[in-house]
Amino acid sequence: MPSPRLSISIMTLMTLALVAAPIWAGPPDISGVEAMKSLVGEWAGTESQGEPVRVSYQLTSGDSILMETISLSDHPSMVTTYYVDGDHLMMTHYCSLKNQPRMRAAMPAGQAKQLVFSFVDATNVSSPSQAHMHRVAFTFQDADHMTQEWTLSKEGKELPTVFTLARQK
Repeated sequence: MPSPRLSISIMTLMTLALVAAPIWAGPPDISGVEAMKSLVGEWAGTESQGEPVRVSYQLTSGDSILMETISLSDHPSMVTTYYVDGDHLMMTHYCSLKNQPRMRAAMPAGQAKQLVFSFVDATNVSSPSQAHMHRVAFTFQDADHMTQEWTLSKEGKELPTVFTLARQK
């Protein structure tokens, strides 16, 4: 029979190993996050009516936030942040409509070919009929080509706008 000191030492080591195991394992494999992080750089293309659009992506906050800046010829620039919240991807869109919708996407299993963010809530939106972005879907054709379908909700109607984008650098 082991001595009481040895038993306590073994139990202490086992407890430390169990507590540290999640840290040693590292972060889970999150393909949606990797798909979003792969967007870092400059993108250009057109929106549904053929007007030019430029989109820039950069990582910030210890690489935990992907920041997107969208520039359309007829609108002020807009910023969107993408980040992990538990087992979901979240986004906050700082819109030229002067509101801030938050949307959530499920983490896809395997290689992410599409991510769909759906409305959760918003600041500066006083009623559901007030104009706000309600959904955005990213479709990744390959490493250098994607589409984004932004859906505006206004007075109960959904108005989609599609950005067709190619990597510039």
